[in-house]
Amino acid sequence: MTLPITQRRQLLESRQLHISCVVPVHNEAEGIARFLAELQTALEALTDRVEILVVDDGSKDDSLSVVAGMVNGRPLKAISMSRNFGKESALTAGMTHASGDVTILIDADFQHPFDTMAVFVDHWAQGYDMVYGVRTSRDGESGVKKAFSNLFYALTDRVNETPIPKNAGDFRLMDREVVHAILTCGERNRFMKGLYAWVGFQSIGVPFEVQARETGESSWGFRNLVALALDGIFSYSNVPLRVWGFVGLTISSLSVAYGAWVIFSTLYYGKDTPGFATLVVAITFLGGVQLLSVGILGEYVGRIFTEVKGRPNYIIATKIGFAGEASIPSAHAARAEAS
Repeated sequence: MTLPITQRRQLLESRQLHISCVVPVHNEAEGIARFLAELQTALEALTDRVEILVVDDGSKDDSLSVVAGMVNGRPLKAISMSRNFGKESALTAGMTHASGDVTILIDADFQHPFDTMAVFVDHWAQGYDMVYGVRTSRDGESGVKKAFSNLFYALTDRVNETPIPKNAGDFRLMDREVVHAILTCGERNRFMKGLYAWVGFQSIGVPFEVQARETGESSWGFRNLVALALDGIFSYSNVPLRVWGFVGLTISSLSVAYGAWVIFSTLYYGKDTPGFATLVVAITFLGGVQLLSVGILGEYVGRIFTEVKGRPNYIIATKIGFAGEASIPSAHAARAEAS
């Protein structure tokens, strides 16, 4: 049960609001030290109870070593994954270990402005359980990426039961009850944007200007974005199956009608000379429809295959800064945490 507004305001005014901040990291050694220092300063301006959870998602550089060297004397904990499991799994791991009244998700590349977190907290104190950042513009992106982004949101609005707010990413604040609700979702194909929307709760968007990336390069290429978009479409809706079933029924009905017309015209008007081009087009078209149908079915079957294997969403190799906990939990423990 979420806290009433009066108690939320009391926690904020007394500086006793416990804020957990989850920071997924992948090859951010160049700027992670400065980022964490500035993040801690920004959080401590809001409350005296701060917890920063860094989730190293299989970095190939010295990101984990840099973070480990900063743990002593700071409200900082680190989780190292056994390999790169992806940002969705890294966020899940961080949320699983978060103990705060609220949890803030933020990237480690300085693109999410720290001052927006104060706006998040203010809205939480007003009664909102989830406060998410909404990009005000996409000026730094290519025209192709903007077009695909608009297409993605247009498609998801039509195929998903719960609409996903446009231009809203992982930068957000969630009440403890929201975090718990998301963690109860046990699927392996995790599309976090869809889960944020699916769990519901009282939510509000806060516009923010994306800052320039100060260090490193984004690991989110076009291929990753396409894979994420497919997850958003196929993991949260069976509409593609229904639509293609309707397409198949329509084509079958037209074929039956055309067959009836051929029989009628042959009996009453004589047999026309068959057209080779028409036959080739028809076979090619129907073959393409069949292959596309198999591809759509394959997407769903593949996701079912992933789910029934029951593997954990992630495996933790090392924990740093967690007092009284084993440093290397088993895969079974990681699976229990993820679900």
